[in-house]
Amino acid sequence: MAISVVSADDQEMVRTGFRMILESQPDIEVLADVVDAEAALAAVAEHRPDVLLLDIRMPRLDGLDVTRRLSGSDRPRIVIVTTFDLDEYVHAALHGGASGFLLKDASPAMLVEAVRAAAVGDSLVSPAVTVRLLREMAPKTPAAQARRPSEPLTERERDVVRCLARGMTNAEIAGELYVSLSTVKTHLANVQAKLDARNRVEIAAWARESGLALTNTAKHAATATAVRVTLRTVPAGLEVRIADDGGRPARLSEKARGGGYGLAGMTERAEALGGHLTAGPSPEGGWVVTAVLPL
Repeated sequence: MAISVVSADDQEMVRTGFRMILESQPDIEVLADVVDAEAALAAVAEHRPDVLLLDIRMPRLDGLDVTRRLSGSDRPRIVIVTTFDLDEYVHAALHGGASGFLLKDASPAMLVEAVRAAAVGDSLVSPAVTVRLLREMAPKTPAAQARRPSEPLTERERDVVRCLARGMTNAEIAGELYVSLSTVKTHLANVQAKLDARNRVEIAAWARESGLALTNTAKHAATATAVRVTLRTVPAGLEVRIADDGGRPARLSEKARGGGYGLAGMTERAEALGGHLTAGPSPEGGWVVTAVLPL
């Protein structure tokens, strides 16, 4: 069954563009596109769509007012699509119950993904907005003071949370971890219950404040006072060396030696380019990452 959509924007070109993008997908149907917020409320009452796309600034009533008014279990999932990248709009939309927040310069693929995510109860926020939002939500307190889950997260649940904190949708997490979509949803439901979190944003914020989402570099960067980046040509190609004078991670587990703390992803990328990457403590003190890539 197709995902039904209503869009509201006071610019005809935007409405036409959204309709063309969405109706090119076999699983999405645009029931109506309207010019203002009051018309959006009427269209929702008439068509009862799965997803409502809303601009923020429209005549008489804005999209945030519509988001707040459409309360109740039978409300459509709301995705805000706007040109205004303002923190107060982001907070108002998400606190009002919006399932997504996109900027109008987002790609057509991201618009389609936001609609699909909202339709199944997920959320998608523009990556730049997500990073800023999480920075604001993360308290300036030590990780030890972050809320404690009611019971420890499993290793797989921790993997899922790390991906979520990077802004991935459920489908992207499933692809990243080679598991089914239903498995991802089960893990997130378990994590949400263990953290007593209201939504995905709170889970991602916890991942930041607890240190779970931090890379190894971020975990020990607080002790660094300088970072040196050097590039030079070597017989195998171009060598990129990044070193700091921070302390070595207190615990370098077997998993870390085998590519944990984000090293696996960097190593895979280097190898995909035909090069290689190494990481470890520097003889001068601190930590050093060296990548050699073919020219």
